[in-house]
Amino acid sequence: MTVPLTVVIPTLNEAAQIADCVRGVSWAQEIIVADAGSGDGTADQARAAGATVLTGSWTTIAAQRNAAIAAARHDWILAVDADERVSSELARAVTAAVAKTPPRHQAYAARRRNVYLGRTIRFGGWGSDWVVRLFPRDRRFVERRVHEHLERQTDVGRLSGYLEHVPYRDLAHHLAKLDRYATWAARDLADRGRRARLTDLLVRPPVRFFRMYVLQLGILDGWHGAVLCVLAAASVFLKYARLWELQRADA
Repeated sequence: MTVPLTVVIPTLNEAAQIADCVRGVSWAQEIIVADAGSGDGTADQARAAGATVLTGSWTTIAAQRNAAIAAARHDWILAVDADERVSSELARAVTAAVAKTPPRHQAYAARRRNVYLGRTIRFGGWGSDWVVRLFPRDRRFVERRVHEHLERQTDVGRLSGYLEHVPYRDLAHHLAKLDRYATWAARDLADRGRRARLTDLLVRPPVRFFRMYVLQLGILDGWHGAVLCVLAAASVFLKYARLWELQRADA
């Protein structure tokens, strides 16, 4: 029996994994993939796996998700990314939550089990990663280039189970995404009128490293934790360096 629910998945060049993602939520009555112009056959792979595919020229993940939500035919939405997989326990929790009338909460958060280069990360902030992903279809994501999030909810429940999240295929993929996301984040800051300061480059990166590696115990994740924390600090440096570069271009 399928669940009266719409799963929405934003994609861009995810042919290698979109079919697994779609098949992993085949218990939902509707799956919508919003594809932002992939050139690797992602849309065809998604259709073959059983999803409805929307195509467009959206410039943010939030816009992709919102387009899919607007097209949904069910009252409840589950937002999933192509690099995430829904555990069987989470699927049962989602099924129980949408069956409640009236619902117990306005929206629900799921815990992500983050895997980095083959290892589940337990510390450095990655072990307590809760994301709001189950909600009514009248909700929308805030339009930002990075760190998009659902409109603020005052009553959010927590679901059992987890989303398994593998954000990087390898170190090269991590470095490529680091640069891309730092550039997007810099543009978000520039749009809000933020200007880079020297302290942003000199102070913020080591503070990020210290918080993740020491205060959030990233040191206990061994080499994986060390690499993650160093690259997180590097992403902060690059974000503000990109912001400084934008300021120079506008000067």
